[in-house]
Amino acid sequence: MSSTLRVKWCILRTSIEERLVYRADFAFATLVRFLPIITQIFLWSAIYQAAGPRDGKVISGYTYGDMVAYSLLVMVGRAFSSMPGLTTGIARDIRDGSIKKFLVQPIDLLDYLFWHRVAHKLVYYIVAFLPFTLVFWLCRDYFRGWPDALTVTGWVLSLVLAFLIGFLIESLMGLVAFWFLEVSSLVFVYMLLSYFLSGHMLPLDWLPAPYGDAIRWLPFKYLAFVPAAILLDKYNHGQLAAELLQGIVWVIVLTLLNRIALSRGLRRYSAYGG
Repeated sequence: MSSTLRVKWCILRTSIEERLVYRADFAFATLVRFLPIITQIFLWSAIYQAAGPRDGKVISGYTYGDMVAYSLLVMVGRAFSSMPGLTTGIARDIRDGSIKKFLVQPIDLLDYLFWHRVAHKLVYYIVAFLPFTLVFWLCRDYFRGWPDALTVTGWVLSLVLAFLIGFLIESLMGLVAFWFLEVSSLVFVYMLLSYFLSGHMLPLDWLPAPYGDAIRWLPFKYLAFVPAAILLDKYNHGQLAAELLQGIVWVIVLTLLNRIALSRGLRRYSAYGG
């Protein structure tokens, strides 16, 4: 095993051991995360009843059951793409000088943060598997059934893209701290925009042209909308391949932007802090 792989494995193993300490917290937090779905069920029930008889009513291609299923699947996508504390953590390390350890040790900042987050997600889903299974079993009647194997494979790949794009967007915002030490306002704006642009609030295919078409070219849709839409069978196989390819392009673009920001940021870094 090369020294680089040994470093990556050491980071991953250490981070997994650290996260396993909080396994009960992960399980409890997962159950609490699904509590808002009760509100969503009542909300969409009222909306569909206001538009006429709820059963059989279709709004913009979604039945009432589809909307509840969509809300559940969006939570799965967001669980992969959300990176709590990543942006503010990078900014804090830059502000207090802790980032200096990545300048004197043979560890790349982005590489370390990536494997640290991989460990977090691995432990989270191992511990949260049973709570997720319970919630989806209780809500099984809202789903039409499993799509074909190719679509399910595309869904799994879209969750990987959700993780990668979520990580790269938030790490890029954290690296902005090389120029602006306080990024809390940027994080707040991002969270507001992401809630809408990712499809967390409403399915993006509800948005009228040309606004909806423009938003669907942005990377935010991979954070929530695309994984949910895939499993609800909203794409044929050709459209699915095109969406995944576009997501891969965004991963490449965001990776390059992160590397450029890190390189230029380190050049102007003054090593302030403790």
